[in-house]
Amino acid sequence: MPTENKKPILPVEVDYDTYRRFDQRKNVFGRMIHDIDADFHKVGMFDLVKEIIDENVEGYTHIDFARVRGAWAVYDHFHEAFGWDESADANTVMEEATLDKYEVDDKEKMAKLVKETAGIYGACKAGITEVNHDWLYSRDMNGKPIDIPEEYKNAVVMLIKIDKEALEESPSMVAGAQNALGYSRMAFVIGCMARFIRTLGYKAIPMGNDTALSIPLAVQAGLGEMGRNGLLITPEFGPAVKICKVFTDLPLASDEPRDFGIAGYCKKCKRCADTCEVDAISSEDEPSYQTVSESNNPGIKRWAVDVDRCYKFWVGNGGDCSSCISECIFTKG
Repeated sequence: MPTENKKPILPVEVDYDTYRRFDQRKNVFGRMIHDIDADFHKVGMFDLVKEIIDENVEGYTHIDFARVRGAWAVYDHFHEAFGWDESADANTVMEEATLDKYEVDDKEKMAKLVKETAGIYGACKAGITEVNHDWLYSRDMNGKPIDIPEEYKNAVVMLIKIDKEALEESPSMVAGAQNALGYSRMAFVIGCMARFIRTLGYKAIPMGNDTALSIPLAVQAGLGEMGRNGLLITPEFGPAVKICKVFTDLPLASDEPRDFGIAGYCKKCKRCADTCEVDAISSEDEPSYQTVSESNNPGIKRWAVDVDRCYKFWVGNGGDCSSCISECIFTKG
């Protein structure tokens, strides 16, 4: 059932008769682990890397792949960035300062301070919205039910910019390294933001692609719209961004969703669909409620992306592809 704090998601329509909270195990990476009927079950994205490197093609060398793996390092190993509580195992000899709780008497001013802080930590843009429980995953990747306490009223949604010149090398590992670096920067930013909020005396749950759906939260926070390629498209950076968020009980003023005209443009522009090497992106003129993959959640009006085809291309490519991001007219400016 929809939550009482639901806000309109412009310009995407949701049919709450069929929409249900999404089980994270049903996204393509979860199905790779859990779905024995998927033809990519237990097939990892890097399984063919050795054979690909042995072909010695430019952009697919051992050095290129090492750069990819290095770029993932913070995201893969900075577990505290995704923890609800701070670890006691800190790399410091300093005692924590004992401070009183920071009193917020102006939520607009506090929201502005939070956005400025996000920029200091490396986000290219930030927005704030109320936590809508419809966008929580129903279960995590291990099947554990997800339940966020009601006291976490606000979501600080932050964008990490990806270098668009490097993405033009897609689908090579050169572009893959930039995508991975975006995820590691994402982990860094949410870790810093969570510590900032906790130091003010409030609670914080930092998250990347886990716990809740990023795109609808970003749309609610006025950061962009969902495009034909199934990604958040921003007016400033196109889809060349990664999304991260922090849920908190810190009192904050919310932003509103905005109609930038991006989804309307996507109806006419099919550049991403024409670019996709495996026809994973719809060329239909209008969005619909039709799904094309087990990883598409029913009840959302959009151009559903065949993520099965997309992921299988990644496996054969030895890494992710960003061609639909690079070719987007909003990425190119």
